[in-house]
Amino acid sequence: MKLDDLFEQEAKAAKSRKSDAVYTAAKARYASLGVDTDAAIKLALSLPISVHCWQGDDVHGLEAPREEAVDAGGVMATGNYPGAARNGDELRADFEVAAGLIPGKLRFALHGMYMETGGKKVERDEIAPEHFTRWVDWAKAKGWALDFNPSCFAHPMVTDGLTLSSNKKAVREFWIRHCLASREVSRYMASKLGNCVCNLWISDGRKDSTADRMGPRARLVEALDVVYAKKLPKVVDVLESKLFGIALEDYTVGSSEFYLLYAQSRGLGICFDLGHFHPTESIADKISSTYLFVKDILLHCSRPIRWDSDHVTRFDDSLRAVADEAQRSGCMQKVWWSTDFFDASINRIAAWVIGTRAVRKAILWALLEPWKYAVDAEYGGDGAAKLAIEEMRAILPFGAVWDQACREADVPGGLGFMAEVHRYEREVTLKRT
Repeated sequence: MKLDDLFEQEAKAAKSRKSDAVYTAAKARYASLGVDTDAAIKLALSLPISVHCWQGDDVHGLEAPREEAVDAGGVMATGNYPGAARNGDELRADFEVAAGLIPGKLRFALHGMYMETGGKKVERDEIAPEHFTRWVDWAKAKGWALDFNPSCFAHPMVTDGLTLSSNKKAVREFWIRHCLASREVSRYMASKLGNCVCNLWISDGRKDSTADRMGPRARLVEALDVVYAKKLPKVVDVLESKLFGIALEDYTVGSSEFYLLYAQSRGLGICFDLGHFHPTESIADKISSTYLFVKDILLHCSRPIRWDSDHVTRFDDSLRAVADEAQRSGCMQKVWWSTDFFDASINRIAAWVIGTRAVRKAILWALLEPWKYAVDAEYGGDGAAKLAIEEMRAILPFGAVWDQACREADVPGGLGFMAEVHRYEREVTLKRT
């Protein structure tokens, strides 16, 4: 059987199944362990996942004139798969296709470099709500909220690898103005759409053998104090750390310790990106240890391979562990779920769908855990019983519950979504080249 035939077969099968005896059996099996699958599905579909725009165009942005990045600053989408979006209309159309294949509630995340200015050159420190009205009107029509990120990279004003922490006053002030402008854009989005998470990540760092580590961090504190001097209604401000980046291997100004302490001391939130830490470091463990002290946690669900390579998120051990800990810590409904990957070597719409469906699967997986029994065993001193419960969980009929979630969300289960991805590729994206 050819691949397209397989995908069409899967799509037709998903549409034809109004109810499923397999799900009925799975529901009973989970119920015997005290888990309500119907309630888990309802909650899993209701939690919004903020999907990032930059997967659709390889982090090029929409600045006029639309040029290649001057200095990526650790941001790199590799590959040259045909059909990338070339403007805002194409990017929005592509995501609409992806959204129709992803179960559950969604948000959409933008960077400052995705401004739409009608061809007019607008510097990043001059961005304003008027440059994002088309995005807001589109999101409002779709029932989605928008999230926002200042774009402190890929620009001539990134000098010596530094932005907000630069020792050059003009550089530092340029990026302060950009961040302030970005927060005003976030306030506009929040006023129209309910709320907006404004996430700040900067690429600042050094390539080798850094002589002065304190100076940039002291300047960054001063700059951030200016940026966050004023609280904005319905804007959730968070800060994102990173272990290292391309050409920034020796020193990152905005380290995990730096941002954790700054966020806690200033009443801000923190972003944990699954690829921004040492490969053996547990991001899951950070949730309970941080949530006691920090109000908001943004989770950037990505997939590192040996480093922060931002591969498409998969339903793997690290993602499941993060979702498990969010549920066990009692903050499944409090953290902000989002995606952050960019792979230009495969179909970009499929990447959106596969990665975001993986996050939704992980959320559902965590909600289906017979956790109470494991906790009872742990506090009862029965470590063997705890392990036995966790081992049994791995063979519970999760797939049947996931298929039911897709049916309730009216999106294809199994591989059926790939039929629509291939149709859109043939009819739309391949014609762009």
